[in-house]
Amino acid sequence: MGKKEIWQAVDHTLLTQTATWEEIRKVLDEGMENNAASACIPASYVQQAAEYVEGKLPICTVIGFPNGYSTTAVKVFEAKDAVANGADEIDMVINIGWLKDKKYQELEEEIRQIHQACDGKVLKVIIEACLLTNEEKVEICRIVTNAGAEYIKTSTGFSVSGATFEDVELMKGHIGENVKVKAAGGISSLEDAEKFMQLGADRLGTSRMVKIMEG
Repeated sequence: MGKKEIWQAVDHTLLTQTATWEEIRKVLDEGMENNAASACIPASYVQQAAEYVEGKLPICTVIGFPNGYSTTAVKVFEAKDAVANGADEIDMVINIGWLKDKKYQELEEEIRQIHQACDGKVLKVIIEACLLTNEEKVEICRIVTNAGAEYIKTSTGFSVSGATFEDVELMKGHIGENVKVKAAGGISSLEDAEKFMQLGADRLGTSRMVKIMEG
């Protein structure tokens, strides 16, 4: 698998709390230079980023991030605001407590409402797999499929661990045919990136891709 092919699957990411415009602009430049799938950045920079790239790179942002326990109304507002500001893709965090409480209908309805708020833009649903049992992972695969989101995503990168090969394999085996998988968090080598894609990940979320490629 070539480096160019891997780059085309990468959401080139910068979501640290200290992220400055200068750092984000560097991510945007790298993303455009390498034909990345998108640049994933904080919501407060979306409008500035969209104006800067002038359509040369999809802009992705996060909502309900990183904990997922905002109310549905807040998440819907965040999604609408991000799209209005020029976001092409939205990565949302599920309410993990609801999943553990077996509030499956509420979870599905929240994802469906956020998907509608995205107004045709891509929605990726972050499940924070490192905090879930295998049973819960299988259940959320079903819920995400039913709710109509385009992607299910392993991790925020802000919890106890990131993507694992086992989780990608499990998710790929339990999502519907219209749902894709994004592996994110902890991708630290070219070999990792290649294996995640071979296991069925369509997207890779990482802030390290430039270093990985140079290494």
